[in-house]
Amino acid sequence: MSLAEQWDEIERGLPDDWADARLLLKLDDPREADRAAALLGPLNPGRRNGELRFYTARRGAGPAPLLLRRLLARLDSAGVEGEVQLLAGGETVAEPPTARPTFAGSWDAAVAALPPDWTDLYCEVELTSTDYLERGALLLAPCNPARYGGKPGFRFRVSRVYGYGASATMARRCLARLDEAEIRGAFQILRVLADTYPVATQGPVWYVGGRSV
Repeated sequence: MSLAEQWDEIERGLPDDWADARLLLKLDDPREADRAAALLGPLNPGRRNGELRFYTARRGAGPAPLLLRRLLARLDSAGVEGEVQLLAGGETVAEPPTARPTFAGSWDAAVAALPPDWTDLYCEVELTSTDYLERGALLLAPCNPARYGGKPGFRFRVSRVYGYGASATMARRCLARLDEAEIRGAFQILRVLADTYPVATQGPVWYVGGRSV
């Protein structure tokens, strides 16, 4: 059963008047914890010993159930497997201290999984609130961030050797600046190219939504 389907089953078992649900994701492979935390970034999950804890709320400021299901489906599409467990529903429970994922940490985990000869990246930062947009744009300015779609966030390019895009060192520093400003969200690499050699150009061009980026 997929993670999204597990949540569907949990939700069906909650009382009609449930207000919030606190959940635990036990990963089949604890080594996937960094990637899973990054993909679940909008939930601001807590991480402990290869397990992720998060919650959803039907009202108020908490992540909505539909957002939770969409993010779990994102994990399913990425091939992340595990078990979703209900810790409590409709009441607050004490939780042990957990480590929160960071933008810089997500960058480190994503880059570590790339081939050693990677040359170009197309990256995305998705913020948990539109309140972070103005400050986030300023802190990411050296990466030349661009808005996209309707989500609160930015996309930018990174070039490791030469060509168009921020350097890998600068990109990581800008992401660390978001962490230092306590801006919340998720980072992911959308596209990657390896072993490219631009000839009389600034590098490769990606076409997204009918336009070059």
